Amino acid sequence: MTAPSSDPIEQQDLPASVHTLIVGTGFAGLAAAHKILADTPSADVLIIERASDVGGTWRDNTYPGAACDVPSNLYSFSFAQSPEWTHNYARQPEIFGYLRSVADQSGLRDRTVFECELLGARWDADKARWSVSTARGQIEAQVLIAATGTLSNPSFPDVPGIGKFTGTMFHSATWNHDFDPAGKRIAVVGTGASAIQFVPELAGPAAHVTVFQRTPAWIIPRLDRQIGKLERTLYRLAPFTQRFARNSLYFYREAYVVALAKFTFLLPMFKLLAMSQLRKQVKDPVLRRKLTPKFTIGCKRMLLSNTWLSTLAREDVTLVDTGMAAVTASGVVDGAGREHEVDAIVFGTGFTATEPPVASVLYGEDERTLADTWNGSPNAYRGTTVHGFPNLFLMYGPNTNLGHSSIVFMLESQAAYISSAITQMRSRNIASVNVNKRKQAEYNRGIDEQLEGTVWNSGGCSSWYFDKNGRNSVMWPTFTWEFRQALRSADLSDYDLGRGTVPAPRPRESEPA
Repeated sequence: MTAPSSDPIEQQDLPASVHTLIVGTGFAGLAAAHKILADTPSADVLIIERASDVGGTWRDNTYPGAACDVPSNLYSFSFAQSPEWTHNYARQPEIFGYLRSVADQSGLRDRTVFECELLGARWDADKARWSVSTARGQIEAQVLIAATGTLSNPSFPDVPGIGKFTGTMFHSATWNHDFDPAGKRIAVVGTGASAIQFVPELAGPAAHVTVFQRTPAWIIPRLDRQIGKLERTLYRLAPFTQRFARNSLYFYREAYVVALAKFTFLLPMFKLLAMSQLRKQVKDPVLRRKLTPKFTIGCKRMLLSNTWLSTLAREDVTLVDTGMAAVTASGVVDGAGREHEVDAIVFGTGFTATEPPVASVLYGEDERTLADTWNGSPNAYRGTTVHGFPNLFLMYGPNTNLGHSSIVFMLESQAAYISSAITQMRSRNIASVNVNKRKQAEYNRGIDEQLEGTVWNSGGCSSWYFDKNGRNSVMWPTFTWEFRQALRSADLSDYDLGRGTVPAPRPRESEPA
């Protein structure tokens, strides 16, 4: 793909109305916009983005060592394969550049209003439209697509004294690049997917790193490699070779589902791999015990790293396995009551993932927010629509997350479903679609039944997959091809339909009327 534009972003005014409004420009928002416009080139589509550029989580998460844990050839759009990946597991700058390039080449940047945060949206039943408030004014939309993702709002531990610390303190999602770790005593809170990437980068320059762990994670080798110039040239000149590589990766990753969700008695094979790496990199038996999870492997996402375990075995790194209990002006108090004096605290504590923040500002038919409607247990029909919220479509909605493959595959499946619904609304003169309440309930009962025997529900761990009411409202329970097949097109018999005059797609200013 060509290099993304580096020109200053020319701000456009927010129009009074639009047919389809998409919120967010990460993988989800770009996938939805591309599919709708591919199916209907004249579609009236506008995207709003709270930041000054596209990219979503890959724009925001710039911590040292940030990279994807899904192979690049799979963690990318099917409609925009790039032969330029330099590593099997792409680093953050490369993924961010890829998304910027997709936005430029597909013309989606020109359809985006930047620095335009969604403040709230209310369904107007009389108009059959969403009345949307943004940081740049009001806009009405017949269809609203929330593509804000789940990894957008950092989560901090609820411990006493967190505001008292006098040193440097920040979350990995908002990395302080002015902070120089050289010679500093640094506390790292959390041992999840972000921490295992940035802690090895801090160890060495820092005087000492103290890692506060609640529960250890299963770590398996990261089979990374550089993609050489010859291979990249082959992909460029013979794209079918990259498609073959992508498809091979897809089916290899799908095989994981057999162990994770179908025949969990196969999981000890993964445990052998993880334990072998742990024994090889950590010689101290006491530290090794601290790093050995007590839950079944796969219950939480298996983390990929070749450097995390060996970093924790360094003399200038200390693992505290009693977690963080409090913060003082000069340090962190662990669960055993011991204070650790530090110069900086870095939180690698993830995001508010089970309930996306956007749910608290979307008001449906009964004037209740989506968050109030869910009451602590997010659920949707096909992970995409919610009864009482007509013409609202959620990208990366409840029960669409994966523990084995690329979320981009799921997002493209949802985009096809949404585009199908919009196309039918236009052709059949349908003003609104509101998923049938019974259909939604039946669908989620089926999801819950499928999840019962999976390692995510029965593996003995306490994970962010479970919401406030104890329901796994995050994970998709089976093969991704089943999700794609179910969402290939929208069956509007599953919806209560509102008839009315549907405006025809209006031409863009650059198009002839």
